[in-house]
Amino acid sequence: MYKLNALICLSLILFSACSDDDNGPSVTAPDTFTFERDGQSSVSFSGQTTRILMGEELISAMKDFESSTLELLEMYKNETADGGDANPFGNEDLNGSDKSIRSKTAASRDFFSANTIEASQIKEDFEQWIEKQVGEVFPNELTVAAPGTAGQIADGSSTRFVNANGLEYNQLVNKSLIGALMLDQALNNYLGTAVLDEADNRSENDADIVADGKNYTTMEHKWDEAYGYLYGTSASTANPNATIGEDDSFLNKYVGRVENDADFTGIADDIFNAFKLGRAAIVAKDYTLRDQQADIIKEKLSEVIAIRAVYYLQQGKMALPDDRNNTAAYGTTFHDLSEGYGFIYSLRFTRRPGSDAPYFTKAEVDGFLEDLLGDGQNGLWDVTDATLDALSEAIAAKFNFTVEQAGES
Repeated sequence: MYKLNALICLSLILFSACSDDDNGPSVTAPDTFTFERDGQSSVSFSGQTTRILMGEELISAMKDFESSTLELLEMYKNETADGGDANPFGNEDLNGSDKSIRSKTAASRDFFSANTIEASQIKEDFEQWIEKQVGEVFPNELTVAAPGTAGQIADGSSTRFVNANGLEYNQLVNKSLIGALMLDQALNNYLGTAVLDEADNRSENDADIVADGKNYTTMEHKWDEAYGYLYGTSASTANPNATIGEDDSFLNKYVGRVENDADFTGIADDIFNAFKLGRAAIVAKDYTLRDQQADIIKEKLSEVIAIRAVYYLQQGKMALPDDRNNTAAYGTTFHDLSEGYGFIYSLRFTRRPGSDAPYFTKAEVDGFLEDLLGDGQNGLWDVTDATLDALSEAIAAKFNFTVEQAGES
């Protein structure tokens, strides 16, 4: 079913790109994401690259028991430029940057400009997870985890560090940032018409008027910033699918993971081709085609989040020990379900194509997370197969894939 839909979608893309009609010029996407004006590149997304690199250092430092709450929160907030006294990043360019993770978390125009209470709560969630990693987990570094007790637990050759409910806070931060930062900014901010067509963006793009001191129009730049949240640290940002999945720990990584599942092979090209054709459509002033490509990206990237949510729920179920009294056997389950928790959290930031709504409301996502931890007083220690299957089915039901397809990738 998925491959058939992908073929239909690709056919529509090719038809839109190659047919001549009375509504505008034919638009052909380049082979790579390469666009120039007067012989110089017109592509720029350095801010997105910076935030991805900040995120990489943050999630790494959350596993370093020498990290302090101050250092970790500074990585998230980056207030040094505003008078803070911490320089937490190993990369000095990041310490000197005026960018931050927090400022763009749950900060999209379409979802959060008029929803500041929820936006503030989402930002606070990340701060609480960071603080609890230091306050709850770090002191129990040498304690064996047990129901109601934070500590360490084996996962094969790895050691995981969980809270009293079996959750890894570092995984919550990592996987939830994929939605709250990368996905929200790409789908609900830069690819939305409120940002692309803001003020005089369309008339200036029509007249090839570039931003002050830049080699791109504002509309071109907004599209490129969405691109940067997926490909900003790629080995080749012009040809990123050559290393898709290898270039960061966030959205890029999991597009690659889904691409490598035989049930979903081709999704990486669908996304990349839509980014290229949409950018070419902006250059050609074909805004209908631009918005068609934005809708493809919204659909496919939302699917990636849902597929991985179901995958980790099912992997966690398969790893549940037969002997539920064998607490030492929970390590793999807790790791998988902590990742699943983060991907479920990220469902809030998905985007239905052709609409102003996510695939899942805040209430739905909150309900999923409550159910995941709600089978007993000790959270993941008490989770049941039935709960994991019910959550998986509820997520998959809104997309064109099955639990079986997603759960075994």
